[in-house]
Amino acid sequence: MNLAASRRATRHHICELMIEAHIETMERMAHVKLADRSWKQAMWRGACGKCPACGRGHMFTKFMKVADTCDHCGEALHHQRADDAPPYFTIFIVGHIVIPLVFVVERVWQPPYWVHAALWLPLIMGLTFGLMPIVKGAVVGLQWAIGMHGFGFEQSTEESSDPTQ
Repeated sequence: MNLAASRRATRHHICELMIEAHIETMERMAHVKLADRSWKQAMWRGACGKCPACGRGHMFTKFMKVADTCDHCGEALHHQRADDAPPYFTIFIVGHIVIPLVFVVERVWQPPYWVHAALWLPLIMGLTFGLMPIVKGAVVGLQWAIGMHGFGFEQSTEESSDPTQ
């Protein structure tokens, strides 16, 4: 195994350990059990625009508007707080796709600036608008899987009736 593959495997393992530690912490705090929620499956379902819980209902009501509930299983999706993460990740992905292409085109053909603008602006806009809902769906799916922002953390009735808490 080369060094790059070893580093990728280590990073993947560290991410899994961090997510497992978060889930264990939430379970110790008397929240619902999240061990049966697969974060990989939830992210895939979200990236496909489907409900992270059932995989059948639609996550979005409009281009980027997350539905309040799943139209198939009724899972509440209004807890999501994707905020700036999807644009950040989308810019990161698009930049890593486009910048090497810009360098290759400039190095090989050296076109005028208007050609660069005509090539790269439509490509950047297309990739951005194409990837943004996919990335947002994956982020919401991850939030659902690990219980962020109230996804699956309803308190029991005896805990909520105690006025000292």
